[in-house]
Amino acid sequence: MASRKDPMGIGLAVLNRIASSPAIDRLGLRKQAESAVYHGTRTGFQAAGAAARTFKRVKGSGKPVRQHTTADSGVFDLSPTEDQQMIVGVINEFASEVLRPGAEAAEAADSTTAEVLAQTTEFGLSLLNVPEDLGGLSEERSAITGVLVAEALAEGDMGQAVACLAPAAVATAISLWGSDEQQQTYLPAFTGEDVPVAALVVAEPRPLFDPFELSTTATRTGDGFVLDGLKSGVVRGLDAELFIVAAQLDGAPALFVVEAPTAGVSVAADPSMGLRAAGLAQLKLDQVSLPASALLGEGTLDDYRECVRLSRLGWAGLALGTGKAVLDYTKDYVVGREAFGEPIAYRQSVAFMVANIAIELEGMRLVTLRAASRAEQGLPYAREVALARRLTSEYGMKIGTDGVQLLGGHGFVKEHPVERWYRDLRAVGLMEGAVLV
Repeated sequence: MASRKDPMGIGLAVLNRIASSPAIDRLGLRKQAESAVYHGTRTGFQAAGAAARTFKRVKGSGKPVRQHTTADSGVFDLSPTEDQQMIVGVINEFASEVLRPGAEAAEAADSTTAEVLAQTTEFGLSLLNVPEDLGGLSEERSAITGVLVAEALAEGDMGQAVACLAPAAVATAISLWGSDEQQQTYLPAFTGEDVPVAALVVAEPRPLFDPFELSTTATRTGDGFVLDGLKSGVVRGLDAELFIVAAQLDGAPALFVVEAPTAGVSVAADPSMGLRAAGLAQLKLDQVSLPASALLGEGTLDDYRECVRLSRLGWAGLALGTGKAVLDYTKDYVVGREAFGEPIAYRQSVAFMVANIAIELEGMRLVTLRAASRAEQGLPYAREVALARRLTSEYGMKIGTDGVQLLGGHGFVKEHPVERWYRDLRAVGLMEGAVLV
């Protein structure tokens, strides 16, 4: 049993108890047949948050609470700790027994089932980067743990993984950069049993989108701000109760906390090529008036840069998990598929292609974990994140393409999941925001 001084031990002990409990069976999630959809796609912009909760505003009384950076051990070792192995084991079981069997139905519905999302709440995914003093699980930042969790979830299904991780992104952002008032107002909802549907919104629907040159604007008023613009890639946007929105303020991007029922906020379904189970939507901001307290923390450019980098690390982790799924599936397929009296794996061209997937995946994983390690130690990591972004977006797409190619005609049909993984991997180099480690 981990002691209370162990920053990750408490949360992982909870996860271990859940893994050994009948909770998954109680929800019927081990049965593939019960992985059904619970609502269909809605179309057209509509007012957001008609049934959303009201967040009780708490006036700040002190400095915000931040997690500590992890001390440098002086040893270059990316092997997961015992606690990290424990949490990855739990998530892997959940991904293989719940997310993978339900992926096809979730994609068809453009949403992730309520039962699946409730189970991730029991796991405490939204608590991993919330300080212990605020009801979270740890006193230290662990970007590596965030990457490993994203990787494990995405090995089951990237679309559902994004839906599961979206509330955690908002909780993490408020923990990292929020003021004391914002932490006291919003974080209690994320540390309770009824975690709100929330989304970190950065992307915009325009060509060559640059997260540092936003079309969405925030204009100062006498007592606050007015937001205008159109955002895309909003995870579970139709059901969201809280948004953190990126907008251009005084010539530089900043983040704002926007409650869904606010006048002028509307959403519309926006199904995409991949990540369909994430329930992506567009968010329209039409003269949305916000109080001065809506600006996340101090609204500095450095905070926003870190948000973009940590988000890209999260997407890199998702790419690793889906890439691993492609590798495992194609390995088994080429060994079992016969042509001209022998397995196609005996052909050099096929064997070399599978080997290349493994090599590319290993390189992606190494640079991503190195970036995450530097991030959690408080060291400069911009270069490492850029490398991780480049490798996971470029080789992620290549792995998806090669997976389809290795299956031949089977790679093009929905009978096999590789075509879905191919479409999901295309999102890694395009999406901004949505997840955060």
